[in-house]
Amino acid sequence: MLGRTSSTRPGSRPSEQRPQVGDELPLVSIITIFLNGEAFIEEAIASVFSQSCKRWELLLVDDGSSDRSSDTARHYAARYPDRVRYLEHPSHANRGMSASRNLGLASARGEYVAFLDADDVYLPLKLEKQVRLLDDYPEAAMVYGATRAWHSWSGRPEDDAHDWVRTLGVAPDSLIEPPELAVRFLDGRAMAPSTCGVLIRRRDIEELGCFQEDFRTMYEEFVLFFKICLKRKVYVHSGTYDLYRQHADSTTRAAITSGEYRVRGTNRSYEKFLRWLDAYLDEEGIRDRRLLAAVNRELRPFRYRRTYRAIGAFDRLRRRVRRSLRTLAVRVT
Repeated sequence: MLGRTSSTRPGSRPSEQRPQVGDELPLVSIITIFLNGEAFIEEAIASVFSQSCKRWELLLVDDGSSDRSSDTARHYAARYPDRVRYLEHPSHANRGMSASRNLGLASARGEYVAFLDADDVYLPLKLEKQVRLLDDYPEAAMVYGATRAWHSWSGRPEDDAHDWVRTLGVAPDSLIEPPELAVRFLDGRAMAPSTCGVLIRRRDIEELGCFQEDFRTMYEEFVLFFKICLKRKVYVHSGTYDLYRQHADSTTRAAITSGEYRVRGTNRSYEKFLRWLDAYLDEEGIRDRRLLAAVNRELRPFRYRRTYRAIGAFDRLRRRVRRSLRTLAVRVT
């Protein structure tokens, strides 16, 4: 079970001993965006300071917070100026997740880029293991593994059994050619990586393009991941080196509450991503048949809304009739 540990317990702080890196540039730029993240941001920062790989810089990007997370980020930037930087939009504006990640990327100096949202946690070997893989596979633009969905952070025994690890959907510890991963993500045969699960070469992000800033919340990471998986080789490893915290105040939960996102069925966020992807494939001249078929299949419910609504209504009626007949049969017997 992966629950609280001495290095990742809520409220833990980085060691008072300042890590020494000399004058060398950071190997990894870690971008942490946050919006009112005071509940967990110190734990995220502590997990970076606990890394066995010490050649990193941490870019704390404030997306217009109104709670104490801004003060927390400024404190660490002031205390560790050689390792931590605080960034914000002009006038402390709220610009959304994509614009905030792009702000971090514009300031990144590392050869590699990693992302760590303020409510997630790295395990101590995260950077060391993934840097080694990109060093061993220079043809890979990105590496990711089996992130753990982290319910047990709460410390409640009943949450321990709810932790689960993302399904890779491909042979683990292997180099995947484009556009195989993109096809499998759309088919549902593989889960796209979590944001905290990746390590990416900065030069490939610069060549392929950053995040789309009109994606303020949901599916914003898919834009970058699909750009990479469509045109570059990706190494998928079997290790679990990061914890994706599950909690009631997450961006996903907020999108569900607002109606922007639904776990089952069609939703506005997924439609927006699919329409971007469809246009991107056309602009880039990508004509892989399996990929185009998968995109067209996923877009059908949005292109033929009335038909799919009628089919859905019929299916719901059929299920109700079946339940009624089963109930009646039980009563008769």
